Amino acid sequence: MKLRPMTYSEYPAYCDYFIDDYSREIAENYGHSMDRAVELAKQDLLLSFPNGLETNEHELLCIESDSELVGYLWHSINTDGKSTFIYDFFIFSNSRNNGYGKSAISALESQLKSIGIEQIKLRVAYQNQRALKLYQEIGFAISGYNMSKKIVS
Repeated sequence: MKLRPMTYSEYPAYCDYFIDDYSREIAENYGHSMDRAVELAKQDLLLSFPNGLETNEHELLCIESDSELVGYLWHSINTDGKSTFIYDFFIFSNSRNNGYGKSAISALESQLKSIGIEQIKLRVAYQNQRALKLYQEIGFAISGYNMSKKIVS
């Protein structure tokens, strides 16, 4: 298992995946139309990567197994808080159930430990029980809940 920085040539494919995936999550969780959800997903990506991969705050990594791309990991380190926040973690559907998710988090932990980072934080969508199970199996604890209420007239 290898985590490596994403290349410029890989970035457009990541953007396509992310906007599609995240917009569906936005629509499902917040009740927006798909058009609005796509717009919001694009805005979030642009806010974090205004100059593409040229950023110091966020890091996009490719997850590889035997030189084959099996997924993506996007995180941002807070050195003052000695933590990182995972914004996106995705294993391609044809690569799931092979232990790549656990191995990728383990590889990330090793990288972070070597630079003094002590905590990994993330958010899991309520309906993503597969991800919740994975994170709990590898030692993550639930530290809060995101809640919302739709106001109808």
